[in-house]
Amino acid sequence: MQTLAEAVRPTTFLRPRKLRESLGLDLTIASETFQHTGSFKFRPAYSVALSVEQEHLIAASSGNFGQALAYACRLLGKRCHVVMPGNSAQVKIDDVVSYGAVADLIDVSRIGREERVLQLMDDFPDAYRASAYDDPLVIDGNSTLGDEIADFREVFDAVVVPVGGGGLISGISKALCRAGHEAELIGAEPLLANDAARSLAAGRIISNESEPQTIADGARTVSVGNHNWEIIKEGVSRILEVPENAIIGALRQYFILANLKVEPTGAVSLGSVLENKSLFEGRKVCLVVSGGNVDPAVYARLIEG
Repeated sequence: MQTLAEAVRPTTFLRPRKLRESLGLDLTIASETFQHTGSFKFRPAYSVALSVEQEHLIAASSGNFGQALAYACRLLGKRCHVVMPGNSAQVKIDDVVSYGAVADLIDVSRIGREERVLQLMDDFPDAYRASAYDDPLVIDGNSTLGDEIADFREVFDAVVVPVGGGGLISGISKALCRAGHEAELIGAEPLLANDAARSLAAGRIISNESEPQTIADGARTVSVGNHNWEIIKEGVSRILEVPENAIIGALRQYFILANLKVEPTGAVSLGSVLENKSLFEGRKVCLVVSGGNVDPAVYARLIEG
């Protein structure tokens, strides 16, 4: 049985010349597109599956966390149910099943994801209910990426991280703090899903009224997690709101100028730089790319414009 540090693939650090010269900025990309199952979510998923004593885990996820948890459970010889909307991308459903998990497909117009998870918990009371972001074990898993950023040969002035539920940025914050790293930690959030930005400004959690329909599907959360908020409000200096056109523009720039396939959520960090370039001039900046899992047809449409 591998430890978390042994199980994860080291993140890929890139310094693409064309992108740097085009923007006139000192950028380094920390890309999780080559992580197991294609996103950073393997880190928290493996952390949870490794740490809990239960042999059966249940979670709701239409995408990256579900795939990552299914794979982590396969590696550790555990069982897994993943509640997914019936209209999830078939490739994601197929991936969950291929890793040996049960893809529990629901009609979200009839029953909510969390409601179905509670039903399964009644059926399997000995199982562990796994959250995709609001869990200290998730934060611990994500902190391994922060450790790599802190240990990188460049000492960054700013680290920019996509924000959805807040699990990734809170883990990176935790790691940077314990390493004594003094980089400014900046969140990047879709404008259509700006609950975290509004929360940081207000000093309390403010939720979206419904699941926001941003192209960055990994950020379609109603609010940040409670565990994450306690770290975010202390360790994150600001959260930049990124309009949809800037997210798409960043995705194209990654493809054209960095030869990197990025999912829309992963492009939000660069999108925030495109919208706030003067904030980053003269600074060494690390942009976190959270993953590269995107439906081929959607990706082709966005690239072609």
